[in-house]
Amino acid sequence: MKRTAVAVSALVLLLPLSACGGDAEAGGGSTVTVTVGYQSKTINTVTAGTLLRSLGYFEKQLNSLGDGRTYKVAWQDYATGAPITAQMTAGKIDIGSMGDFPLLINAARGKQLGRPTHLVSVTGYNLRGGLNTIVTAPDSGLTSLKDLKGKKVSTSVGSAADGTLVRALQRAGIDPDKGIEKLNQQPAVGASALAAGSADALSQFVAWPGLLAHQGKAKALYDGAQLNLPTFHGVTAREDFAKERPAVLEAFLKAQAQATDYLNDHPVTAAEKVAKATGLPAEVVYLYNGAHGIATFDPALKPQLVSALKQDVTILKSAKLTGDVDVDSFVDDQYVKKALGTTYAERLAATPPAAASEVWPKGSGQTRTFKSPGELLSYVAAHRDTIGAAYVPDATTGTLWFADKAVWVADGEKLLPFVAPATAQAYVDAHGGASVVTHAEALERAS
Repeated sequence: MKRTAVAVSALVLLLPLSACGGDAEAGGGSTVTVTVGYQSKTINTVTAGTLLRSLGYFEKQLNSLGDGRTYKVAWQDYATGAPITAQMTAGKIDIGSMGDFPLLINAARGKQLGRPTHLVSVTGYNLRGGLNTIVTAPDSGLTSLKDLKGKKVSTSVGSAADGTLVRALQRAGIDPDKGIEKLNQQPAVGASALAAGSADALSQFVAWPGLLAHQGKAKALYDGAQLNLPTFHGVTAREDFAKERPAVLEAFLKAQAQATDYLNDHPVTAAEKVAKATGLPAEVVYLYNGAHGIATFDPALKPQLVSALKQDVTILKSAKLTGDVDVDSFVDDQYVKKALGTTYAERLAATPPAAASEVWPKGSGQTRTFKSPGELLSYVAAHRDTIGAAYVPDATTGTLWFADKAVWVADGEKLLPFVAPATAQAYVDAHGGASVVTHAEALERAS
């Protein structure tokens, strides 16, 4: 099956340019092939990729256009945004989804090569930056960013995770170019390097940090939400395709909105669908895409996200990955506004759900929400054999994390979870009598 998929992907890349978003004669009518590039395992793009594909909403929207054409969708799956950009600038992908930093590179390359692209919608976002995390090996003695000085750190240069690493090091007083040995690696390679000990830390985007933590192969060192800068993934489209096929692009954005509503209305089922399609554990997918997950899904192009994109340009320029990028001309909300009509203003004003503690019982199609992490621990302590996964929000940033992987602090009667040890220690230092406790000790206190 894998060989067949590879062969199909290769065949798609060899199609003539006119077949991408163009007509091909098919009997008395015409067939239009729309090529969509996505990242199945970058799970906060699922509403424009993995989940959307599994639900078939885009194909249904295309079939309802009623323009006498037959539409086919060619889905192409990639590990990162870079190859999607390469195929878009070659005219071989019409619509793609990727993270904020790759989006800027997409904009720069498109303009440079005479095939301009535009950001037309958002998939998943986190207003504080919690989608990116720096992790270390489970037995590592590193406890803060300052410990990274002189160490080997794996990341994917030009990715949002690299941006988080650069900014975090700068705030810690470490030169991101000279203060560490940066290893430019794909996420899977970086994960292997961390396991082998050839990398001391790994800075990556969703879902790698959560996956490695869940598997017991890593522990969090730095929560990207500490930067308090928005990060997001979005949908980009070739300008020539959008102008030639505006109805097709609008159909895609309508379908994306449908997939977004499905994810928000059925978070557990959506997580299970994505898990089945990607091979990722459903518990990890839910950490990011759940009802109170790290990512919030909404196609609206919120001003906070556009503003953050402008700030990201500086990081890419300093790394010599792009020159100036005209973000205002790159962002084009006309298609999503038309696709969503009167609901767009409502989506634009929507805010992320409040942070909450959740338990996903084994085999259940629903989760249980608790008012506090302490209440969750009490429930877990009384139902240890029936817990599939337990999630708690960081007491400082609100970033959701696995309860058994969190750093716990006892402060009187309160039990507070933190993603990273440094933030937990900062709380202890500021609150006399508070102390770091193990997960087991926290469970004992709550029971």
